[in-house]
Amino acid sequence: MRLDQLLGTEFPIIQGGMANIATGQFAAAVSNAGAMGIVAGGGMRPEDFRREIHICRELTEKPFGVNIMLMHPQVEELAGIAAQEKVPFITTGAGNPAHFIPMWKDAGAKVYPVVAAVAVAKVAQRAGADGVIAEGMESGGHVGEMATMALVPQVVDAVDIPVVAAGGIADGRQMLAAYALGACGVQVGTCLLASVECPVHPNYKEAVLKAKDSSTTVTGRSVGAPVRGLKNPMTRVYLSKERAGVEKMELEELTLGSLRKAVFDGDVKNGSLLAGQVAGMVKEIRPLRTIFEDLCRGCDLQFVELWKDDSRERSAQ
Repeated sequence: MRLDQLLGTEFPIIQGGMANIATGQFAAAVSNAGAMGIVAGGGMRPEDFRREIHICRELTEKPFGVNIMLMHPQVEELAGIAAQEKVPFITTGAGNPAHFIPMWKDAGAKVYPVVAAVAVAKVAQRAGADGVIAEGMESGGHVGEMATMALVPQVVDAVDIPVVAAGGIADGRQMLAAYALGACGVQVGTCLLASVECPVHPNYKEAVLKAKDSSTTVTGRSVGAPVRGLKNPMTRVYLSKERAGVEKMELEELTLGSLRKAVFDGDVKNGSLLAGQVAGMVKEIRPLRTIFEDLCRGCDLQFVELWKDDSRERSAQ
């Protein structure tokens, strides 16, 4: 069954849980455009999280969800709010959500943890997850070590629940590839940074539009917290310090508040411009609806062309 049928959305697409970006207003805009909008709890205080859920609910009658980063210092409160507010769809990242899944399921939610390895997907299934989002290291933000092309089919083979592909998906060709790997749908984030509705600073959007294939880098590997973003003066200093073997605390001080600097202040030199490797494919600012339609139309057209080519080859034989 495809993701749109599982979640009741028009398109088989989930919006990534982008901290400090995926507000209630943005999530509602995504849902109204036909995909699954997500309010991201990362970077929010519990009271802000609840307020953004209310805002989203006021702005859309379509399905929406929340993302909870399990490393959040107030994760217990955020998890409780998601259950109290009876949010219908929950994604998680950066940890094992097994402790919270029974509570969320009792509240009527479908739970799809983001996983970066087969072992984590199996743990999620045993804990009662309804599906998993297999996210490759091409994605923006916190990343694992496996690429989407290798990760998704291995997760599909290892679990009996739906698998959503994420990481490195920005057009119909990549969406079709996700289906070929066994996924039931996709999660996207980087291509939505350049949407009309995305609340990031115009400087952030412009940096994404200017990106090339080699414009991203991963910082934080030396301290066990790898994060992918666009290269800028801050990442160059960070990587230099990593190579020099500086302590974790000094590295954390360098990035303290850096995402907010990028999102709200448009500081493209000192901010964290989180984006995936497909940033080099994002060339214009478009409405969310157009992005989703082009993804699905491109996927369908590419499938038709492949089918035609295959038919011609069989006829020639």
